[in-house]
Amino acid sequence: MLQRAKRHLQREISRYLGIVFAAIFFGIGYSWFLLPYNIAPGGVAGIAQIINHFTNAPFGITMILINIPLFVISFIFIGKSFGGKSLWGMLIASSMTDLISFPNLHRLGIVKDLAQYTHVLDNGRTIYAMLPPQDIYLTAIAGSVLLGIGLGLIFRFRGSTGGTDIPVALIKQKAGLSIGMGYWLVETAIILSVGLILKDPKLIIWGYVNLFITSKITDLTSEGLPFIKGVYIISKEVDQIRNEIFDKLDRGVTFLKAESGYHKRQIDVLFCVLNRRQVPQLTDIVKDLDPDAFMIVSDVNDVLGYGFKSRKIDLGS
Repeated sequence: MLQRAKRHLQREISRYLGIVFAAIFFGIGYSWFLLPYNIAPGGVAGIAQIINHFTNAPFGITMILINIPLFVISFIFIGKSFGGKSLWGMLIASSMTDLISFPNLHRLGIVKDLAQYTHVLDNGRTIYAMLPPQDIYLTAIAGSVLLGIGLGLIFRFRGSTGGTDIPVALIKQKAGLSIGMGYWLVETAIILSVGLILKDPKLIIWGYVNLFITSKITDLTSEGLPFIKGVYIISKEVDQIRNEIFDKLDRGVTFLKAESGYHKRQIDVLFCVLNRRQVPQLTDIVKDLDPDAFMIVSDVNDVLGYGFKSRKIDLGS
């Protein structure tokens, strides 16, 4: 029991430290690239853009203030564990957005020459960003990728940045949708609002472009690439193919009972889950034993069992 409690404590500490590491990517994506140009992909940061436009309030502090009432929902519907890490993730990520902004880094003496990061837009507004306005396309892509990495890592460590992450987490938990798809559903209204209130339709386009990139990178970072493949094989030589899979690939197989559509006779369908790099080997095995075999290869999002490590995120743990 003591050993189990020790492991749990170590796991929790590593997750909280991991969220701090992830927040660095989050803060860089926002403060160095996206927020200076008002092209954040929705979220609480999108609302903070509107407030900053009228009040010039710091982005990070504004994000914290917007998030406070949302954490009541987090603790009630998601649980104390995820709620606690959400609170930590929100505070660290929002604070990091202000902390590593170029003006603040200059005040701390980390950035010696602020002039190289100072840019004047066509409307006369002065901003501090990594890239100049003529590199707006690269700015949008780089910022979205970094933001997606930060968000994905925060989710991977069972945390959240609060705000719209909370309803996104609920959607993933209750409806089984991916994190990226949840963002598409939740952020649309915010993106439209930013473009309309700031009276710049281009911000709506940028918002959706950034949301697409961010959601994809978030999925890849939090859930990983689809390295696992599921293979269905219909063949007259399923027994021989089964033996070859055991001997050469060291993978298990499952026989599914089916009925052919044309002849309406009973057949065995062999199903196997294996690593992507093993698919060419399996293809050679099937072709050698039965050139007329029918083989279907599909992506598998998650596997829990012998020979595989699950990538599924349990938001309640």
